[in-house]
This record gives sequence, structure tokens and C-alpha cells, in this order.
Amino acid sequence: MNRIPVSALALASLLSFASCSSDSNSSSPTDTVATATGAEGAADHAGGHTYACPMHPEVTSTKEGEDCPKCGMKLVHNDEVSNGKAYQMKFEAQPGQPVARQATTLAFTPQESGNEAAPVPLAVVHEKKIHLIIVSKDLSQFHHEHPEFTAEGNYRVPFTFPKGGDYVMFQDYTPAGSGHQLGRQPITVKGAAYTPVKFSKDQMQWSGDGYQATLAFDKPLKVNQLLGMKINISKGGQPVTDLDNYLGALGHVVVISEDTERYLHVHPNDQADKGPAIGFNTNFEAPGLYRVFLQFNHGGQIHTGSFTINVGV
Repeated sequence: MNRIPVSALALASLLSFASCSSDSNSSSPTDTVATATGAEGAADHAGGHTYACPMHPEVTSTKEGEDCPKCGMKLVHNDEVSNGKAYQMKFEAQPGQPVARQATTLAFTPQESGNEAAPVPLAVVHEKKIHLIIVSKDLSQFHHEHPEFTAEGNYRVPFTFPKGGDYVMFQDYTPAGSGHQLGRQPITVKGAAYTPVKFSKDQMQWSGDGYQATLAFDKPLKVNQLLGMKINISKGGQPVTDLDNYLGALGHVVVISEDTERYLHVHPNDQADKGPAIGFNTNFEAPGLYRVFLQFNHGGQIHTGSFTINVGV
């Protein structure tokens, strides 16, 4: 049984396409996006209103209508972002030692730090209460599951690990009345181990299941700037213009750093068409190699593509 502190981060992304980073924490010092000055500032401050990013609660402003410089999301009244509490995710596996190619039940219990017995109701975000992301430590494998609430007060999902070896699990969730949280647990699976893959060069194109996808950014890939990200999807060489929604949006993107310590949940911007291009906004706070995982819904099936990018300083 592991208890992992959960940091409030940015799910950025869920498509305003914002992004969330696992090193952000709702209890960390705040960064001011915009500070009003003069009479205008005094008036704003006198009202006692502050605004924060739903995905990056550490980003605040005293002005209404500001956008988050990390993910582009509109800042909302601070009362809607955080209740000041800290959370953690308790994890249990049944059986306690998962074995490759054998069914395992993964159980998760959100807890309020210091008041672990109190129930923690979760908000529905992108149609689910928990988004469980499971990746192999080398980032060659990606799985997206949705644990369901049980009478025991936890969230469970059956899962079968395809190979033995090291994996990392992320739980993307939002307690009701608080900000976005991220749980993270490494887990080792017994059995014949997968052969690790070493990623190094940029891979901006993916193909699989008869589909092709191309990843592009509007600026050079560098840290601490808002980036426009676009993914074009085609099938058999023809643009796909009839994408279906998946989890309330045209696409779902998760970005994970090579060391699996940084996690960004990126979501698409609102758009009227159904493809072939899906637009996102994101931001990288640290340089390095990242894997980008895309999920989209077409023809009644969910497809998963992957890319590799290198972010500079």
C-alpha cells in the first residue's frame, strides 16, 4: 500500500488545451500573472477578488479576464479553484504483487491530508472522475483507464499488464470545490519483462491502424512560453474531417517527460469543425525529451498515437 502526496496541477489542457505539470502544487507560492496598479489596482484589490487558472492554481491575478500564461486557459474566481486543502491518493493492488498477463484490480482512494478518514467527493472532469494513465517506465507503452466508484468508497478498475517490468501510474482528478490534483505511483510487475526502448530524436509523425498524424508547433520548442500545438489526422492519405468527440473534445493529449517526473494533460481548443487539424495550447517548464500521446475517436473506435519531442532552454 502506497500513499502518494498529490500536487495540484494543471490539467492543462483539457483542451483549451491547457497543460498540467506534476511539479505544480496548490500550496506552493503563487505567481502573479498581472498586478493592477494605481487607482484601478486599488479598486480591484479592495473588492477582495482574485482569479486563478483551473489547471495551474499557482497562477493568480487580481484582474478578471486574464489568460494563464502557462496554458492559455481563462482565469476564474479563486473560490472556484481551491479550498486550501491538500490531498493524496492511496493506492492498493489486488493481488498485492501484479503479474504480467494476469488480471489485477487497481484501487485508488483520494484522501484529504491530515483528515484521511473524511470522504473526498470528486468532480466530473472531461466526463470522468479519475483519468488513470499507465505508462511503461521507458514510455513505449501507454494506457488510459477510468476507475469507477465502489460501495467501499474507493475507485477501482481491472487491468492486465501486458509485460513485466517497471511502470508508472498517474491519477488525474479534481476534488469537489478544489483544484486539479495529480497522483503518481511507480509499480513493478513480475513476469517476462518488456524490452526497454530508448527514444532520442524528434518524431513528429505517427502512423497506425491505417491512420497518419503529424505534430507541429507554432514556435521553436523552448521552455516557459505558451505554444500552439496542432495535430493533423489523415487516413489512407485523405484528411479526416469527421472526428467524433472523445471525453468531450476532439482529441486527448498527455505529455510525459523522459524521467516520468513531469506530466502535462493537454486538451484541444474549442473549434467548430471536426478535423483534420486539432489545435491545443501548452507550456513546458523544463527542458528535455518528452513523449506525446494522442487519443482520438473515429469510426466508433479510440486510436492512440505517439510522438517524441525535445524541448530546449
